[in-house]
Amino acid sequence: MENSVDDTICAIATPVGEGGIGIVRISGARAVDIAAHVVRPRNQQPLQQLESHRLYLSDVLYARSPLPLGEGQGEGPIDEALVVVMRKPRSYTGEDVVEIQTHGGAWILQATCHGLIRHGARMAQPGEFTKRAFLNGRLDLTQAEAVLDTIQATTSRSLQAAQSLLRGSLSKEVDALRERLIRVLAHVEAGMDFAEEDITFIQAAEVQQALTDTQRAVEQLISSYEEGRLIREGIKVAIIGRPNVGKSSLLNALLKLDRAIVSDQPGTTRDVIDESMNVRGIPLRLLDTAGLRRTQDMIEGEGIRRTEDAIAEADVLLLVVDGAAGVTDEDRAVFETYGSRRHLLVMNKMDLPQSQSFDARSLPLPPVGEGQGEGEKGEGEGLEFVKVSAKTGEGLDHLTSVIQSVCLKEGLEAAPSVLVTRLRHKASLEQAHRSLEEAMRSLERKESGECVALDIRAALDALGEITGAVSTEDILDRIFQDFCIGK
Repeated sequence: MENSVDDTICAIATPVGEGGIGIVRISGARAVDIAAHVVRPRNQQPLQQLESHRLYLSDVLYARSPLPLGEGQGEGPIDEALVVVMRKPRSYTGEDVVEIQTHGGAWILQATCHGLIRHGARMAQPGEFTKRAFLNGRLDLTQAEAVLDTIQATTSRSLQAAQSLLRGSLSKEVDALRERLIRVLAHVEAGMDFAEEDITFIQAAEVQQALTDTQRAVEQLISSYEEGRLIREGIKVAIIGRPNVGKSSLLNALLKLDRAIVSDQPGTTRDVIDESMNVRGIPLRLLDTAGLRRTQDMIEGEGIRRTEDAIAEADVLLLVVDGAAGVTDEDRAVFETYGSRRHLLVMNKMDLPQSQSFDARSLPLPPVGEGQGEGEKGEGEGLEFVKVSAKTGEGLDHLTSVIQSVCLKEGLEAAPSVLVTRLRHKASLEQAHRSLEEAMRSLERKESGECVALDIRAALDALGEITGAVSTEDILDRIFQDFCIGK
C-alpha cells in the first residue's frame, strides 16, 4: 500500500546509540489517539485531555503483542518518560504531534516505536516530518533545506549561513523578486486584454527597467553561490606532489594529529585520506593523496588513480615540493599536468638546509592569476609559494590563511546576508536570468505582449522552484531523500 500524507507517522528522532535521552516523534491526525495506547500519564488523565505544549511524566507501556525482539507480553511499563502533546497548527509539522522522551537505550526506543506501529502508525520516510512541515505551510523549501544544513553544520560560519536561510533570508529575497515580476506581468497582460482600446498600462521603458533591476538582483544572488557553497560544504584542498615531499606529514601537522602514516618509503600512501578542520569558522577538507609518479605497482597505480579523482573534485591544490631536495623532473611533471588549476605552491621541510638548486623560474607554472593568495615570490617569474615545515609547524597558520583567501572573497566578515548555498538554487536563478534576458530581447524587438509575458512567467516559475511556490514531486523527493528518518 502506498504511503499517504494522511497517515500518522512515527520515528526515533535522536541518533542511533545509547544516550541519556531518546525521543520518539509521532505526527498526524491520529497521533494523540495512537500514542494513548503506548504512554500513560502519571496524573491518570487521558492523553487526549492533556494541555498542549506541556510536559507530563508518564509510563511507556509494552505493546499488546510480542515485541520484535521476542520479549514480553501485555501492557506492563518498560520505562518512564516525559510526554508532550503539540496540537496543530502550533507544531513543527503543522499537524498534531506527540513526542515521547524516554531514556536513550536502543531497545526502549525500538519497543516504543513498535507499540505505535501496532496501534496504527507507520514508520516515517527520510525527511517526512520536514516534508509535512513544507506541505502544511510551516516552512518553504529553502527553509526545509536549511534544517538539514543546520544539522550538518560543522563550523560557526556554516551554522550562521544555515540559520540565515532558516530564518528566511533567501526566501524573502526571492519573494520580493517574484512580487516585482508579478506586478510587471499584470500590467503587460492588462495591456494585452485592452489592446483594441488603445490603452497603455505601462510603458515599454518601465518594463525594461523593472526587468533589468530584477536581472541584476538575480546576478548578485548567482555570484554568491561559490562562496556560499564553500561555506556550507567546506573548502576541498588536495595535497599533491611527487612521493616523499612530506604530504602526509603536512596533513598531520595541519590536523595536529597522526592521521596519515608517515614513512621514508616512497608510495606509502595508497589511498586518499579525507579529514576536516575548522579554519576561522570555515570548514577545510584536506585530502592527502598518493605520490604522483609513474609506477608498475598495481596497488600504487590505483592510489594514483584515486588521487586524480580527488584532484578533479578539489577547490584548490597544494602543489608540495621538498625545499631541501630541490625541484626534480617528477615535480615538473606534476606542475605541467596540474599547474593550470587553482593552486598554491608549498615548499615543505623549511627546517632543513635548503637546496641551492631550487629555482622558481624552472617551474612550468603559469603566472599568478586572479584568486591566487599572498605568498612569497619566486625569483623572476612572479610565482607565489608558501614556505612551511610540517615538522616544526613553521608557516602553517599562514598557509591556512592563504588557502582561505584564495577560495573566498575578501571581506568575509562583512559577507552579504543572503548567500546561495545549493546548486539547485543556482540552477533556478540561472534559468530565471535566461528568461529575463529573453523578455528584454522581445521588448527590444517590439514583439507582442504575449512573448514578453511568456518569458516573464518562465522567470517566475524558475524563481518559484527555489522556495517551493512552484514544485513537483520529483523536486521534493530529491530534496528530502538526504534527511534522516526522524527529521
